[in-house]
Amino acid sequence: MTSPATGAVVTARRPLAFITGASSGIGQALAWRMGQAGYDLALVARRGETLQAWRLSQGMDESRCRIYAADVSDIEQIVAAARSCIARQGLPDVVVANAGISIGMDTAVRGDLDVMARIYATNNLGLAATFHPFVAPMRERGSGRLVGIASVAGIRGLPGSAAYCSSKAAAISYCESLRVELRRSGVRVVTISPGFIDTPLTRSNRYAMPFLMQPSDFADRALKAIEAGDSHRIIPWQMAWVARLLRLLPNGLFDRATSGRARKAREGE
Repeated sequence: MTSPATGAVVTARRPLAFITGASSGIGQALAWRMGQAGYDLALVARRGETLQAWRLSQGMDESRCRIYAADVSDIEQIVAAARSCIARQGLPDVVVANAGISIGMDTAVRGDLDVMARIYATNNLGLAATFHPFVAPMRERGSGRLVGIASVAGIRGLPGSAAYCSSKAAAISYCESLRVELRRSGVRVVTISPGFIDTPLTRSNRYAMPFLMQPSDFADRALKAIEAGDSHRIIPWQMAWVARLLRLLPNGLFDRATSGRARKAREGE
């Protein structure tokens, strides 16, 4: 592009996406898709060396893709990574709080309460801590996308998944609250609830997974939802209909339909 005032060539700034949980699964697929769409990337994961190896394998130059090692369940670590991103790469256009864990639990087992605490620390506090450093500067700029990755599992509680389902229900409500708070600021809050995606997170599931998607297909649809600024998108669309039916199902019918369902594996199983 040429400056009309000076005639000099001006290079347009590429949009920047900050993505947590980018070392595998949904996060990695979305990072690849956004990179292909012209975004610069700020990628976060506990396993920074794994991300570096992936960046090199994809031929991504460090000028386009920077890696930040941080555990989102540690508030100070993820806040520090976010501030480092702003200092090194500028304020992102899109922040995707994707990092999450899914482990089955049994409330009768004392150790599983510690599992529940870890899930909430990652899936809920980690979500808010990821957004925190960006809210004020995005509001001041008057633009941005804050994207929370929730789950269809947040629609109703499933046996053996009390911690995960409740954490994702909380993520949906949290993002909705933040969306209303930021209304008219220019900052859009987008909630994306995946159904079953073929990732390491789902491969240990011991029950049927209807409408199972490949991560690349999910990433294509998620990027469209992000750029459209959707308030809440369930992917794939078939799971959106399942979610609507689950909401309408009376408790008695829901209980009978799910009581014999295989439980999510607990830690160590």
